[in-house]
Amino acid sequence: MPTFLSSFLPGFALSFSLILAIGAQNAFVLKHGLRREHVLAIVLTCAISDAILILAGVAGFGALAKALPWFESAIRYGGAAFLFWYGLQNARSAWRGGAALDASAGARSSLKSTLASLLAITWLNPHVYLDTVVLIGSISAQYEDRVAFGAGATLASFTFFTALGFGARLLGPIFAIPAAWRILDAIIAATMWGIAFSLVI
Repeated sequence: MPTFLSSFLPGFALSFSLILAIGAQNAFVLKHGLRREHVLAIVLTCAISDAILILAGVAGFGALAKALPWFESAIRYGGAAFLFWYGLQNARSAWRGGAALDASAGARSSLKSTLASLLAITWLNPHVYLDTVVLIGSISAQYEDRVAFGAGATLASFTFFTALGFGARLLGPIFAIPAAWRILDAIIAATMWGIAFSLVI
């Protein structure tokens, strides 16, 4: 058990610290958590996607980018294009304004379209691969129990996205004010464009 914990806890701490910073995926989860749209499906999609990538890294698949030189560029530019487009949608929402949180209102986007956007944000973002497959995968090699390290990293992802998705509703009273949505949309747009720009340069 001591060996398990000595690998599990560092894995949990590393993964949690990596996904804590605001990014495209977190912004998406926060926005839909506030709207209470498909929260469980979104949380599970994020966490399971992270789990797949983390396990791939721990299993030693971080060499994929080296084996396929074109892989990194394809992911980088494709991800930048999508993030720019998604940021544009939020910028338009911020410009138009008029939105407010109405917990009694029905879902404003279908589950299919919501998950399609989320999967694109997740799997087309090179930072996700760097954080999970490359970074977590390489650091896991330093620990005696790599399985425990990966389990800790995976649990951190499930914990974080569950707290973010379902905890967002506590901010409901703030986002009942239309101006708050405009600010959130503007922040998300700036975040998406910032990430896209960093990928291109």
